[in-house]
Amino acid sequence: MDPTSLRIVFMGSASFAVPSLAALADAGFVIPLVVTRADKPSGRGLELSETPVKRLAVARGLPILQPKTLRTVEVQDQIAAARADLIVVAAYGRILPPEILDPPRFGCINVHGSLLPRWRGAAPVQWSVIRGDPETGITIMRMDPGLDTGPILLKAATPIAPDDTAATVYDRLAAMGPALLLEALAGVTDGTLQAVPQDATLATLAPPLQKETGRIDWTRSSREIIDLVRGVEPWPGAYTYGTKDVRLRVFPVVTAERDTPATPPGTVLLVDADGAVVRTGDGAVRIREVQPAGSRRMTAREAAAGRRLQVGDVLGQGPEAAAVETA
Repeated sequence: MDPTSLRIVFMGSASFAVPSLAALADAGFVIPLVVTRADKPSGRGLELSETPVKRLAVARGLPILQPKTLRTVEVQDQIAAARADLIVVAAYGRILPPEILDPPRFGCINVHGSLLPRWRGAAPVQWSVIRGDPETGITIMRMDPGLDTGPILLKAATPIAPDDTAATVYDRLAAMGPALLLEALAGVTDGTLQAVPQDATLATLAPPLQKETGRIDWTRSSREIIDLVRGVEPWPGAYTYGTKDVRLRVFPVVTAERDTPATPPGTVLLVDADGAVVRTGDGAVRIREVQPAGSRRMTAREAAAGRRLQVGDVLGQGPEAAAVETA
C-alpha cells in the first residue's frame, strides 16, 4: 500500500481520535479534509472551544470542515468534493448518513473504543468500567447506517485493572487505535482483510452519560459502587448528598470493607485518617477524598472536621435526581 496514493477524509472530534489522525498524517496519507464538530462555548466566559482534532488539524495545516449537521446537501457536497478513497471516523459523535457513507470506493471505517458488539453507542469506555468488565479494547469496523452495527475488520483487547478509571482506559485505547487502524487500512486496500458481521444477540448499548449517571445508589453492592466511581471519572463524576443536603463529589480510589454492622445503606460508619467507611447494600466502602459543593477537594477527615461528613450521617438523602440510565 502506497499511502501517498490514498485520499482519506478523517472525521473525529474528541481527544480519543487525535492519535489516529496523527498516525495517518505521519504515515504520509493524503488527507484532503478533516471533519470535526463545530466550536462551542465553554467555561464561565463562554469562549468558543475547539475540538482536540481541530487543534491537531490546524497544527498540521490540514483543511477543516466544521458542520453543525451532516444532513444538508451543501455539507455532503463539500465532503464529496474531497474525492475520498476512504473515510476514517473516530469519536466524531454523529451517525453518518448514506450520502456520506456510500461514495468512497473503500467505504468508511470506524475506530471504536470497545470490543463490539459489546457497548455500541456514545460512551463505550465509561460503561465498560461502570459495568465491571474485565477487559475492553479497540474494534475497527466497516460503517453502515446503524449505531456501531457494521461488520468487524480487526479487534485488540486490553485488561481493565482494578485501579483503572474511565480516563486511564480512554487514554490507553486512544493509543492502541493507530496501529490497528494502519493494519486495517493495509488489509482493506489490498483486499486481504474481510469484514465479519457482528452477532447482534450479544450487543449492549452505551448511552451518553448524564450528570445524574454519577449519583451513587448506596443500596447497590460495594463492587457496583466502586465501579461506578471509576467509570464516571472524570465526567460527570460520582456524587452523593451529605449533611444538610450538601452535594459531595466522590473520587477514586474507593475500596471495599467487610464485617460491617447492619445499618441502613449510606450510613457513615467511621471517619479516620484513611477515609470514611460508608455502608452499602452488601457491606461497606471506604472513601478517601470528597469535594463538597462550592469547596475544594479534600480528604474525608477534612470534610468531617468541617462537619460536612459525620459518623451516623446517612448519605444520599438529598434532592431526588432523575433515574440513572442503565445499559
